[in-house]
Amino acid sequence: MSDPITLGLVALVLLVALIAIRIPIAYSMILVGAGGIMMLSGPALLLSQLKTLAYGQFSVYDLSIVPMFILMGELATVAGLSQALFRGANAWLGWMRGGTAMAAIAGCAGFGAVCGSSLATASTMGKVALPELRKYRYSGALATGSLAAGGVLGILIPPSVVLIVYAVMVEANIVTMFAAALLPGILAVFLFILTIAIYVAIRPEAGPRGGATSREEFLSASIGLLPVIGIFGLVLGGIYLGFFNPTPAAAIGVLLVALYGLLRGSIRWGSMITALKATARSSGMIYLILLGAELMKIFMSRAGLPQTAAAWIADSGMSPMAVMVVILIALILLGCLMDSLSMILLVIPFFWPMLLELNGGLYQISADGAGFGMSTEDLKIWFGILALIVVELGLITPPVGMNVFIISSLAKDVPMIETFKGVLPFFFAELLRVALLLLFPVITLALPRLLASWPT
Repeated sequence: MSDPITLGLVALVLLVALIAIRIPIAYSMILVGAGGIMMLSGPALLLSQLKTLAYGQFSVYDLSIVPMFILMGELATVAGLSQALFRGANAWLGWMRGGTAMAAIAGCAGFGAVCGSSLATASTMGKVALPELRKYRYSGALATGSLAAGGVLGILIPPSVVLIVYAVMVEANIVTMFAAALLPGILAVFLFILTIAIYVAIRPEAGPRGGATSREEFLSASIGLLPVIGIFGLVLGGIYLGFFNPTPAAAIGVLLVALYGLLRGSIRWGSMITALKATARSSGMIYLILLGAELMKIFMSRAGLPQTAAAWIADSGMSPMAVMVVILIALILLGCLMDSLSMILLVIPFFWPMLLELNGGLYQISADGAGFGMSTEDLKIWFGILALIVVELGLITPPVGMNVFIISSLAKDVPMIETFKGVLPFFFAELLRVALLLLFPVITLALPRLLASWPT
């Protein structure tokens, strides 16, 4: 095939087809990327790339944080952090109408901050919170919908493995990305709790008030939150304040979570081995996908597809902001078909160079220049946070909706259609958050800029 652009388009269709027939995304990307490079530039270039590409990718120091935070999340799942979080949040919020569902959201946010995985957050918090929601006779839609939606908080509230992988792919600073994710994450928690308040105001029977908490229970539950707050504060506070880099911070987090579980007796030798094995599997999968993504990026760059798409969009008269909206809509639709990490690794090599071209190229640094009117570094941050949010919407959107399937497997008495109805208000709350971040980039960029100006 002589035309590189046509070859690139055919390759994209082939990649989607391979994924659709359940070929693992890592192998699909490696096959398509390697085949495309060989067809464009011959086998010699491909062999030359493969000689050093894997080592160059896997020896990046920033990637050492990935297995550490995955292990931290695996240990947190078995250490009992979720019970302490929900119990404490419920002591503070459960007395209100809809308060137990609000406590589930707060628990999801806290557990996501330690775990960094949306699926693990939904699964773990579902096991803890569903019995309490049933006890107070919450409607099936609100109970399951709030837990499925709360799970999406795991991807954005730092530390987040997907956020780390995105930062490595676009060569962004991980600490800066963590800082950028904090305010949008807090905004999501606020909007979800507000959504529940509006829901129970319209349908009071859906979220009854919880039982009154005794003073002893309230104090005990609040004290139980202190270790979790301490772990989160030490890990992220140390990163933000510059006491240590993300990798040693992750190691400290693993140590603290392990000590917490050992002291409570919830982590034993068998569960530790299980957590290490799960970490090895997840890390290996991520590294292999990264290799495939790098091959795809080389192929697409040589085919000139992102540059051609950017030139075509520029000639079409569409504003950069309109292009960003179209990309986000495409990400929502594609996110319904595959998990968030795979989506990020698949689309970033294509969309990021295109946005970079629209913004004036790699060296466009003028705040009032062309494109989006922001520097390349700010665009990396802003786009990354928006992309992660909309990709994660796929976890609560048909036909895949993995969070919905997880919660439905735990609440077998609630029809899945009820759970999808329950997540719908939260879906619109997420769209509102995306609109706010689009219209007011300062929400995303304020904290990174503040930390950049912080005296060192």
